[in-house]
Formats: sequence, structure tokens, C-alpha cells
Amino acid sequence: MLPEKTPVTLRTVAERVGLAPCSVSAILNHTPASRAIPQATKERVFRAAAALHYRPNLWARSLRTKRTRMVAAVSSDFGAGKVARVIAGLQSRLNRSGYLLVLGMLDSSDANHACAQFEQRGIEGVVAIDVPVPLPFDLPAAYVDVGYMNLVDPLSNEMQAWLSELGASAAETVIRQIEKDTAGKTTRVGPKLPPARSDGLEAGLGREVDARESA
Repeated sequence: MLPEKTPVTLRTVAERVGLAPCSVSAILNHTPASRAIPQATKERVFRAAAALHYRPNLWARSLRTKRTRMVAAVSSDFGAGKVARVIAGLQSRLNRSGYLLVLGMLDSSDANHACAQFEQRGIEGVVAIDVPVPLPFDLPAAYVDVGYMNLVDPLSNEMQAWLSELGASAAETVIRQIEKDTAGKTTRVGPKLPPARSDGLEAGLGREVDARESA
């Protein structure tokens, strides 16, 4: 009979790196308290957690913190290349801050149902990409509008980078709202993100963006 493996806990990781469990918890959970911890120490904790195969109990964590750290991206067409690039930037930025991205198709016929499900499942924020209907709920949100651009696949490298940056900006907007809300602030409705400027875009697109911003 094989011997039972000793479970790897937060305390196990803390003992490996010589830190208090609360400090290790702050680093692994990306809490505001972790901002004061040097990056070299954070990297040491991440390496120890990986070496020990530490797997946090996300269900227990959610019960304890009353947070899910889930952000939903909603769109009516995830197959569009421009939407996919926004999602890529969104996912990358959320992942660095310890958030999980959830995708949800949305159109005018099921907006209320989808929004109710998000609230029931503990979604903390929403990024709406080219959604043609207003979102009928009160959650931290950012709106990304690239639908007016007539882009043809395959997208240029410059355009892909620009769209990814737009997704990252949307993630930053929602994270900022969520963290303020968690700290007891009341800012909840995110601004509609304007198209960013990029020196690498074609002149015609630049004129289109100028017209959009001046409207």
C-alpha cells in the first residue's frame, strides 16, 4: 500500500521560504498588501509553490474571502478576429492579477438572463465587447467598442498589438473598480473605452479614430 502524501498547505510554502503564512497568502492571492513586498520575494514564493505543487482550495478561499476573482467578457461574436485579439489582451492582464476570465455570448434576446446568471455566480466585473445592448446590472464594467471598424482578417501585426492593448486597458479599468469596491468605495460603472491611438495604424484608420474621438 502506497503511503499517503502529506498535503501541501499554505503553511508548507511559508516554511519553505521562511515567511509568515499571511505574507505568502497575500502574494499568492495578489492582495493589496502584497504591493509592499519586493518582487524578488514574490518570485521566490511563486517558485516554492510550483516546486511543492501547491494547489489552493479555491472553493474554501471563496467562502473565506467572499470573492470569486472572476471577470466575464461578453460579446455577440467571439469568432471575429478583432474580438479575439481584445480577449487575448484582456486574459493576459487579468491573469497577472490573479483573476479568471469567463466568456459569455450575449445578444438582445438574453441580456437579462445572462446578467442575472453572472450575478448569481459571483462574477465581480464585466468587459463588454461590441455588445449592442446596455447591460442591465450594477457591476464594475468596461465597454470596448471596435465594431465600427471594418477590419479584414488576417489583421496586421500593428492592429493585433493595438487591439490587445485595448483589452489590457479594459481589464485594468475593471480591476481598478473591483479593488475600490472591495475597499468600500462606491465607483461601480466603468467608462466606455475610446479607441486608442497607434503610430503603426494606417492613415485611413487614424482619420476614422480622430472622427470618433471628436464626435
